[in-house]
Amino acid sequence: MVNIPRSPSNPFAARARIMMTASIRPNLIANHNLSGLPGSTSFAVAPGFAFRDRHANQPAPAAPTKVAAASGATRLTAKAGATATSVREYAPTEMLKTPVFWVMYLMFTLMATGGLLATAQLAPIAKDYGIADVPASILGLTLPALTFALSLDRVLNGVARPFFGWISDNIGRENTMFIAFVLEGAGILALNQFGRNPVAFVLLSALVFFAWGEIYSLFPVTCADTYGRKFATANAGFLYTAKGTAALLVPLSSVIAASGGGWRAVFLAAGSMNFVAAAMALVVLKPLRKRMKGGDDLAHAAASGNTVPA
Repeated sequence: MVNIPRSPSNPFAARARIMMTASIRPNLIANHNLSGLPGSTSFAVAPGFAFRDRHANQPAPAAPTKVAAASGATRLTAKAGATATSVREYAPTEMLKTPVFWVMYLMFTLMATGGLLATAQLAPIAKDYGIADVPASILGLTLPALTFALSLDRVLNGVARPFFGWISDNIGRENTMFIAFVLEGAGILALNQFGRNPVAFVLLSALVFFAWGEIYSLFPVTCADTYGRKFATANAGFLYTAKGTAALLVPLSSVIAASGGGWRAVFLAAGSMNFVAAAMALVVLKPLRKRMKGGDDLAHAAASGNTVPA
């Protein structure tokens, strides 16, 4: 039990002793006139205790301002804006009538062609460079350069798909496309410059395959973001036919190489396609998709009777 000393000059001590016994003698508080004690309006009673509420006479905390709430909403919108999905569901026939689809189709074709020019011809390139059977040692593992490259390339190509998908979820589809496309283009040009070294051939071809793998994750999800989820599979299927278009162009690489330009001309063509697609991602596709989504949002708001903030 807490012992509070008696003090006639301390009115709070008397009040505290009364409060301490309140749980034992409930009527004690009622039988004492406490209204005359200083600060009586700011005391709260708990079972067996008395304490002064220091905040009783202070104003209640202000509610969050509209500015703070708006800033929080802005942060959420900015985060979600990187991967915002269309409010309208486009059927394939509707999708084919939009400029955005054909821009993505051209970009997909350029990327697939550039990648296939460098990767589908990997074995002939290694043989022409005279390094196909030359041992390459990386991290204690030694294999013929061509065998090593083909094995490592497939692994990194698979890893690239979830990796670049995750990156795009955080920084946006077009921004990720730009990074990956430039990375692949740089890898192709470096392969032309340093590919006659067995170790460089293995590492640079792996880089090209890694950067090339993102087209199989970024283009389908960008298509779904742009045209909705309801027809996502059919729409992505139409877009994927761009790889078939690219495959028709790949045999041209052998023609280019045999015509006197050699593999250097093939690499320059493939790298250029990647850089063109990278520029299109930011300069053409990004503003087109933004404008298209803005129009869809306005139409949706008008149909539902809501307003869209400027």
